Amino acid sequence: MTIDEYAVWAASIAKVDEHPSNERLSYLGLGLAGESGEVADHIKKLLRDDWLDKAGLVDELGDVIYYWACLCAATGQQPSELLKASAAKIKRRLSEAASR
Repeated sequence: MTIDEYAVWAASIAKVDEHPSNERLSYLGLGLAGESGEVADHIKKLLRDDWLDKAGLVDELGDVIYYWACLCAATGQQPSELLKASAAKIKRRLSEAASR
């Protein structure tokens, strides 16, 4: 399954359509923030306990991807295109930093 196929699937599960309500967008954004917080909690526990629950972290990363993919669909964006744009932005920053 490609990331774009996953986004279509996730959007169907989350009942995201072409014109989501502010409430639906808020729900998805808060879901993303909540799951990102759970990722951060795993990292916090790594610092505290010097041990990482990799399976738990991976599980939460999957939840982050789910909400991210739903938000991509809700805003009419292809996840693969966002990934390309993100890579280009990071490469540009690296290039600018190297030229300083």
